[in-house]
Amino acid sequence: MRLLLVGSSGGHLAQLTALDPWSAAHDRHWVCFDTPDAVSILAGESVTWAYHPTTRHLPNLLRNLGLAWRVMREERPDVVLSTGAGVALPFFVLARLFGVPAIFLEVYDRLDTSTLTGRLVRPFASRMLVQWEEQRGLYRDAEVVGCVL
Repeated sequence: MRLLLVGSSGGHLAQLTALDPWSAAHDRHWVCFDTPDAVSILAGESVTWAYHPTTRHLPNLLRNLGLAWRVMREERPDVVLSTGAGVALPFFVLARLFGVPAIFLEVYDRLDTSTLTGRLVRPFASRMLVQWEEQRGLYRDAEVVGCVL
């Protein structure tokens, strides 16, 4: 299976890399920010560096939409998986357009309110996964998968 793992650096990347026992068994490509922690963690991996910052930054949203178009066409993933944050949105929109399943894993530290990214990608997501039972009510049809960290 070809995986496209999309996430911001820092905690979002940490939660995606916690899935290594599963994701390493597949052909995977990463999309992340070119920050020192991400460069170190993703050394030796197939990576496309996304534009940042993404929060309330329309030019980078548009740049990342173009980037998502290119990556989706070149990588031809079977699944897009993300923990957020803002960089996920263009990939989820295009995944829906291309008929590729997109899975969003809500971050573990938001128990009482959904993240902005979660709310934005929900209409485009094939599955919404949460890490705590308390998060189940944040999204309709959310599935509890347990804590990944």
